[in-house]
Amino acid sequence: MSQRIEQRFADLGQAGRKGLIPFISAGDPLPEATVAIMHTLVAAGADLIELGVPYSDPVADGPTIQHSSERAIARGVGIAQILAWVSEFRLTDATTPVVLMGYLNPIEIYGHARFADDASAAGVDGVLIVDVPVEEAETVALLREKGVREIFLVAPTTTDRRLAAIRARAEGFIYYVSFAGITGASQLDPLAVRARVEHIKQGGSIPVAVGFGVRDAASAVQVAESADAVVIGSALVATLAAATSRDAALAAAHAFLAPIRAALDQAVRR
Repeated sequence: MSQRIEQRFADLGQAGRKGLIPFISAGDPLPEATVAIMHTLVAAGADLIELGVPYSDPVADGPTIQHSSERAIARGVGIAQILAWVSEFRLTDATTPVVLMGYLNPIEIYGHARFADDASAAGVDGVLIVDVPVEEAETVALLREKGVREIFLVAPTTTDRRLAAIRARAEGFIYYVSFAGITGASQLDPLAVRARVEHIKQGGSIPVAVGFGVRDAASAVQVAESADAVVIGSALVATLAAATSRDAALAAAHAFLAPIRAALDQAVRR
């Protein structure tokens, strides 16, 4: 059973650093560049990679990620190919955690048992399935049995009762959605985020990563004041969307993420 997520957050804590988690849509902008983009993000300072599984009806995602999913689906990208990319990534990176983020429907089509087996074998460390709440966690129990961590979302509207249930089952880290809305919106309230993250951490030790509304170095630094890690997705996906070649995609990925990593590290040293 992989301990990559736990080890990474332990290492970050010991070093006094904040985690940086970029999200990319698997297969966008160019399927053949996906693995290289993942390696480039690690070189630029990513501590964990969130790999989006394209889906036709992503209810939690804004237009930027929706369009990236549409482009990937049009190119035939699906779970089998994504798991093959994770396996390829693992050939030269055995330490960076990879979390798949998506929706239940593609997994059901692929087959629950088959997905659990293949994801574990490929080197997937966790899954964040947006439309599987904690009350229905047994739906993907086979993943937990294979050692794949089930990452839960917490929102500003999550009740204390549901939060307690999530804390009891949480593995790897908790993903806090910084506002009630879709990805890509700009509604970040650092003070509200701080208060909510502190509340989530009460009575538990599991790390909290914050996403939605993190768009650049400044917003990442604001969120990192209270969070253990920051997740940045739509802004990166939009940047990559303009790339028309593999080299252009890699250059864009590094140029986008490296300054955010530097800003997070500089803020910690102050």
